[in-house]
Amino acid sequence: MIVRDFILGQPHGTIRGTVRVPDGPPPRTAVVVVHGFKGYKDWAFFPWLAEQLAGDRHAVVTFNLSGSGIGDDPHAFTELEAFAANTFSREQADIGRVLDAVADDLLVRPPDRIGLLGHSRGGAGAILRAAQGGLDALVTWAAVADLDRWTPETRMEWKASGRIFVPNTRTGQQMPLDVGLLDDFEANRDRFDVTAAAGRVAVPWMVVHGTDDDTVDPEAGRILARAGPRAHLLLVEGAGHTFGAVHPFSGSGAALDAAVDATRRHFRRHLAPD
Repeated sequence: MIVRDFILGQPHGTIRGTVRVPDGPPPRTAVVVVHGFKGYKDWAFFPWLAEQLAGDRHAVVTFNLSGSGIGDDPHAFTELEAFAANTFSREQADIGRVLDAVADDLLVRPPDRIGLLGHSRGGAGAILRAAQGGLDALVTWAAVADLDRWTPETRMEWKASGRIFVPNTRTGQQMPLDVGLLDDFEANRDRFDVTAAAGRVAVPWMVVHGTDDDTVDPEAGRILARAGPRAHLLLVEGAGHTFGAVHPFSGSGAALDAAVDATRRHFRRHLAPD
């Protein structure tokens, strides 16, 4: 397998990514993977997941959103001001930038078909992007069905101070969020209506959610699956938000295996039907 890092420029920041390509002839298909809030491309299961998908002869692209907070150190949140300045509009621009690069010049051969996979808030971002068309298959893991997850008290504090902080329990950091994120959402409510966007996803879509997810309620998976005209729901019994994975990654278990196996089958069927 060939593993290559890349950097893409954006007016609002830098996108750092990794391409995994199976040995042999250039693959005809590609899968782009979007991480979630406080996630990044090298967190826990993402590199292993990319290897599994590349084993099915897809080119697999993982990347850090420009507002992820991850810089040159692939495992540390060293760019907290970039994290603070992130917005949903910027995330959509980043996903679009990567997809454009995949379809154009990032790979040796532009793929015939492209799939998109997103986890958690990255799942919502993937849905919003898939609703615009231009893709061939979609998979979401533990995706949120509504980006409006703030209490009235949080909104008031945020608007009064201009910045709030969210804890990262793994690193112990207090991670800043500028009010621009809230302003962007409130100015673009229709654009960022995830459930409405789900109704416009025209490609085959696998909705994967754990029954014991205490971060994003499993009902979100049911809502999305009902909204998507070509969506199929897989509830993984006993699985939490990360399907049993921890960072550093210590290997897969039954829940993560179930999610990965279903994902691989979905992409094999709809990206490489021949």
